[in-house]
Amino acid sequence: MADTTHREHSRTDLKAEIAAERRELADLLDGLAPADWDAPSLCAGWRVREVAAHLSMGFRLSLPATLAQLARARGNLHRMTDRVARRDAAAHSPGELAAFLRDNADHPWTPPVGGLPAALGHDVVHGLDISVALGLDRQVPEARLRILLGEVRPRSLKFFGADLTGVQLRADDLDWTYGSGRPLHGSAQDLLLLTFGRTLPPGRLR
Repeated sequence: MADTTHREHSRTDLKAEIAAERRELADLLDGLAPADWDAPSLCAGWRVREVAAHLSMGFRLSLPATLAQLARARGNLHRMTDRVARRDAAAHSPGELAAFLRDNADHPWTPPVGGLPAALGHDVVHGLDISVALGLDRQVPEARLRILLGEVRPRSLKFFGADLTGVQLRADDLDWTYGSGRPLHGSAQDLLLLTFGRTLPPGRLR
């Protein structure tokens, strides 16, 4: 009984963190200058507006529509998400893209694999794709970072193309390390971005 209760509390906590993250990202998007929307993000080939559009894709596309888009992309998930992000970024205003996140803060969408932690990771990392690229000083709350750093596994690193062979990640602001080898220091959220295969601006790691 205690284990069941703990799992339920964990699910409740995760849902609350996801909803809070989406609302905070909506506020961040609402505060961007017009020029920021066309600035490059940390997602290769995507501007801020494509990342913002992608953040809400899971809320706006039904399962049949998603499958149709996937079929059109000949089963290539990356090609499908890229096409949809570009289409929706062109079709919706910045205010609409922010509102999609805020209005769907409690939406139950999760990625095909990974459940609620993956949904939180999706939102947090894409939010950092925007804020870090723009040089904004947004700090992801520690509770969310701890959840996501606790999910780092060799399988997830491989999925995101993050090669950390011979490197040990060491967070400066949390008691967290991962891997073995030459130490690489940085903030917890910057190291999280590395585990998701992102290339960080110069000077953020040492």
